[in-house]
Amino acid sequence: MNRSLYIGVDIGGTKTAVSLGTAGGKIRTRSSFSTPSDVEETISEVIGRIGRVRAHLEAEESEDAVAAIGISCGGPLDAEDGIIQSPPNLPGWDGIPVVEELTTRTGLSCYLENDANAGALAEWYWGNGRGCSDLVFLTFGTGLGAGLILNGRLYRGTSGLAGEIGHVRMTDSGPFGYGKNGSWEGHCSGGGIQRRYLELTGESRSAKEVCIAATEGEPISRKVIDESGRYLGEGISWLIDVLNPECIIIGSIFTRNEELFRPAVEDTVARETLSRSRADCRILPAGLGETLGDHAALGVALHGHSDKNDL
Repeated sequence: MNRSLYIGVDIGGTKTAVSLGTAGGKIRTRSSFSTPSDVEETISEVIGRIGRVRAHLEAEESEDAVAAIGISCGGPLDAEDGIIQSPPNLPGWDGIPVVEELTTRTGLSCYLENDANAGALAEWYWGNGRGCSDLVFLTFGTGLGAGLILNGRLYRGTSGLAGEIGHVRMTDSGPFGYGKNGSWEGHCSGGGIQRRYLELTGESRSAKEVCIAATEGEPISRKVIDESGRYLGEGISWLIDVLNPECIIIGSIFTRNEELFRPAVEDTVARETLSRSRADCRILPAGLGETLGDHAALGVALHGHSDKNDL
């Protein structure tokens, strides 16, 4: 039986991955490489790996066919026109028409979303957001962004900038993130946790190292994580009261360290939210775990193909 397959391209500052998967979310093949500093070199490597995937399918005489390519990438970007617009973690990617490039060179339809929207789609299709009509996905990794599924549709906003919640100012001062001190991203991101620890101790530790030390009971690391958890809970409380979602799914740092963050998050949410909205919303880690990046790119392909063909 002929089935549609999807190719996902997850472009990151350090690593790029190309995956082949099904509409049901099964990843059939995956390969990755260190992201070159040169844009054209990166795109050419992606094209080559897509070509090898398709050649393998042909060699198997498979009746399954690739229906579309999805690209997940950090913003800012223009999803409508398929242009990557100078992401901080991808220097040199300034106004790159990546969708046009891949469409022209592969002959396949191609779609682009920022990593937060892509993560929301993946969790909605295959993760902890299955069956939900209204959900929020929070990246909580290198930065902090939100992907919104509202009334059963991906919501991008008027200019495609919906979900840039990391830019919201939480405090007048505090760790720097997304262009300002005291932003939600400053308090709730890998870089923000690292900067807060440095501020308190004068020593540099990665967010991962701070989380490990907090697990072991080290007081300053515990203080940094508790602070971050409280601010995470405050922002989540706004989202619950404003959007009344069925679930809020949190990726990356929260998914790996749920037991560290959840007490402060739940205490804050219990204190700050409307009781009915709180009761209707589940706060969950990403169900896809460490495969989220691959599934996110596949989700972009499936979503774009489905929208185009009204599937």
